[in-house]
Amino acid sequence: MPSTHKKVIVRKTGRDSLSGYVAPANFIVEGRLELLNPAGKVVLIDLDEIKSVDFVRDFGDTASSGRKTFTSRPRTEGLWVRLRFNDNEVLEGMMPNDLVQVAPEGYLITPPDTRGNIQRIFVPKTSLAEMSVLAVIGQPASRRKAAEDARQEQLFTEQP
Repeated sequence: MPSTHKKVIVRKTGRDSLSGYVAPANFIVEGRLELLNPAGKVVLIDLDEIKSVDFVRDFGDTASSGRKTFTSRPRTEGLWVRLRFNDNEVLEGMMPNDLVQVAPEGYLITPPDTRGNIQRIFVPKTSLAEMSVLAVIGQPASRRKAAEDARQEQLFTEQP
């Protein structure tokens, strides 16, 4: 399998799941997920049937999906979001604070437990009941302050 294909576990709305591979750049084609199953067949799945597409390290660890919420404020930059699915399951994650990277079909989320099996999660908009932005996390204050200080006139500092 070429390295251009990523391992995924597709969680369907009816608690079923499928394993396979997708091309990371264009896995959604005309409103359907294009999945290459382990047998080598291309399977097209309607987005309406999908709850989430979990980009995983291994297929073996399907039972444990790791932590669903952050234990404290995340340190990475971006939007801290809380997703509530149609079946009332709640998931928190991080997404880029860039509208260009938001796909019209859904959202690509980084889960709270980045050391677990799941690296990224694609969530179709049709599987969500609600999405809330909990915080906009920017760069650390020390970097921001240094940039502001460069523009500020220094009145009471010693000159060399």
